[in-house]
Amino acid sequence: MKKMLLLNGPNLNLLGLREPEQYGRTTLADVEAMCQDAAKRLGVELECFQSNWEGALIDKIHDYGRLFKAGQAVGAVFNPGAFTHTSVALHDAIKGVDGLPVIEIHISNVHARESFRHHSYVSPAAAGIVVGFGVQGYLLAMEGLMRKQAQG
Repeated sequence: MKKMLLLNGPNLNLLGLREPEQYGRTTLADVEAMCQDAAKRLGVELECFQSNWEGALIDKIHDYGRLFKAGQAVGAVFNPGAFTHTSVALHDAIKGVDGLPVIEIHISNVHARESFRHHSYVSPAAAGIVVGFGVQGYLLAMEGLMRKQAQG
């Protein structure tokens, strides 16, 4: 069974607690459980990983780049959190593992928020973007990733 990565960046471990008016009350554990159920339906093994450290996220992208090249992974769903707006390194990591499809996801509509959130360094390297659908966006991103894989 091929693997899919669910990758979450800084402060997403605080889902359900941090700014619930913006992000809701669903916890990261709830999101991961919801996504594990979806992965079973999609026929993939889901690995969930969250880190507040940019280097740990980069290492995980590199790992999945190798798995993808070996035919063992379908890609990644990635909520880079605040690193979206600051990290050229994450952009370079995704581009550097040439071919790994990454779907960028954001719970809130970042374009309706503060102007500094309107720019993403990750988007130009992503295969697709899901923005503003709440935590249901993770499921949309997973489905989109599988559809992209089916298209070849």
